[in-house]
Amino acid sequence: MTVVEWLLDSDPAVRWQVMRDLTDASPDAVAAERARVAVEGWGARLLALQGDDGQWAGGTYFPDLDHEPEGQPWTATAFQLQQLREFGADPTDARVRHAIALVREGSRWEYDDLPFFDGEVEPCINGMATAIGAYFGEDVRVIVDRLLTDQLEDGGWNCEMEQGSTRGSFNSTIAVLEGLLEYEKANGPSPEVTMARERGQAYLLDRHLMRRLSTGEIPVETWLQFSYPTRWYYDVLRGLDYLRSAGAQPDERWTEALDLVENRRAADGRWMLENTHPGDVHFELDDGDGRPSRWNTLRAMRVLDWAGR
Repeated sequence: MTVVEWLLDSDPAVRWQVMRDLTDASPDAVAAERARVAVEGWGARLLALQGDDGQWAGGTYFPDLDHEPEGQPWTATAFQLQQLREFGADPTDARVRHAIALVREGSRWEYDDLPFFDGEVEPCINGMATAIGAYFGEDVRVIVDRLLTDQLEDGGWNCEMEQGSTRGSFNSTIAVLEGLLEYEKANGPSPEVTMARERGQAYLLDRHLMRRLSTGEIPVETWLQFSYPTRWYYDVLRGLDYLRSAGAQPDERWTEALDLVENRRAADGRWMLENTHPGDVHFELDDGDGRPSRWNTLRAMRVLDWAGR
C-alpha cells in the first residue's frame, strides 16, 4: 500500500482532501466525497453530539463538567465547530445549516454573554470564531473589525493584549491569520484585511516560523512537534499549511521550516503524531503519539508538494 492509498483508506474528512490535494481526482469526485463528511464518520458523529440548545457539552468555549479535567477540555462548542471546518463539512448541507442555526440562536461566549458570531475580547478566540463564521456563511464583520484594531505594532496579535501585552504571539497570530484568510475566501479580497494579513504573515516569516526575532533562539520546543488537532496551539506545520492555503509566494525565510518537515518524514514515507494536547475529547482522530498520523501526513505532503519539494 502506498502512502496515498493509506491516506485514502480513511474517513471521508481525510479522503476528500487527499483526493483534492494529492491526486488527479476530478472536481466532481472530490465534491461527492466531501458531501459524505456530514453523513458518515467523524463529521456525522460530531453533528450528532450537538445539544438541542445549540451547544456541545453545555458550553461555548468551556464545557459544563462534573469532574476536574486533566488539561483544557476540548469538548465545547467552539472546538467542535473548528473541527467541522477542518473536516471540510459542506456549509450548504442541510444538517450543517441546522447545526449552525442552533449555534447562532443558542450559543453565547462565557465572556459578557456575547452571541457566538459577534466574537468576544481575545484575538486568539476571535480568530477562531472568524474562521468558523466565515466558513459557514455567517456575518462576522464585527469580529474582523475588532481584529484589525487589535493588530500590534510588530504585525502579530496576542490574547494577553487586554492585560497589557504589546508583542505578538505565535499562537494568537496563526489563529487570526486563518480567520482573516477564511473571511477573504468567503467575501472576496479586502484591502485593509489583506494588508493586516500580510503583516501577520511577515511576523511569522521574519521569525522563520519558529525563532525569536531578537536572539534567533527557538523559545518553544513543541513548535517543532506536529500535533493534530492543533486547537489553539501553534506549530511549524500549522504555519506552513496556512501559507500554502494563502498561496504565499516563495520565500527563503521558510526554508528552515520546510527542511524540518522533510526531516520528520519516517522511512515509510509517513509522519507521526508527536504532541497531542491533553484534555477531554469526544473521540480520537489518530492512534496516539509516536504512531503514524493521517492528518499530519496529509498536511505535510501537501505543504511539500506546494513548495515544490
